[in-house]
Amino acid sequence: MVTGAGGNLGSAALAALRVRGANATGGSRTPGEGMRRLDFDDPADMDLTGVSTLLLVSAGYAEDDRVVGRHAAVLKAAVRDGVGHVVYTSLAGAGDHLAFALAHRATERLVRACGLPWTILRNGLYAELFGGLLMWADGAVESAFGDGALAAVARADLAEAAAVVAADPARHEGRTYDLTGTPVSAERVAGRLGVPHRTIGLGEYRRRIAEGMPGLLPFQPPMLVSIATGVRHGFLDGTGPDLAGLLGRPVRDPLDAAVATASAARPGTAA
Repeated sequence: MVTGAGGNLGSAALAALRVRGANATGGSRTPGEGMRRLDFDDPADMDLTGVSTLLLVSAGYAEDDRVVGRHAAVLKAAVRDGVGHVVYTSLAGAGDHLAFALAHRATERLVRACGLPWTILRNGLYAELFGGLLMWADGAVESAFGDGALAAVARADLAEAAAVVAADPARHEGRTYDLTGTPVSAERVAGRLGVPHRTIGLGEYRRRIAEGMPGLLPFQPPMLVSIATGVRHGFLDGTGPDLAGLLGRPVRDPLDAAVATASAARPGTAA
């Protein structure tokens, strides 16, 4: 079972598992056809019976205590219902300083201590996210990333890696994989788009977030600023062999995904 199967990573991982011939189903708070209802905020109604491998896609988008509480509830249900193996999608090791890292590291502790066989996938940040955090102004791309780069990963690669592990989890028991991609910069994205890149300060970036993204929840602006300062100061550009090793092929070029996302947000682009 893949949790969060209604989301981008979960749905892609479920599709990748099915391509590999796995008897896989999805769990979601709002399940589609052939899925099982799975609401981390309703532990009394959580049912994981018959699940041999649980691909636990991080239930972020909340304050740390709520995220960790959700993960603790599903792990408790996994132990109760006899799940055979837990695969958790965490955050790359280079992201320890990011504002959302502690919920992942706390969950990793819970996974290791739950008593079930486990594998931890420390996912790098999405190339799609990097492209989405670039801003357009007067025909140029602007960002707070400066000259820094992010070892970004195409979401499809992370979904495929999760499927590889979940389809044959015994081979990966007790392993923690650091799944980073290849470095991509705002300058390179702008160059591919044929426009200039202008750097803005972190204070200006924080102001724009506050004024231009009114729908964000209170915990989200610090998360975004932590990504920007991490990239800007060279803490998130490290690469490693784990992702290509799991995939059995070179990783996708994250620049393509970042450019596609940034291009879609370009003023005047049809939805």
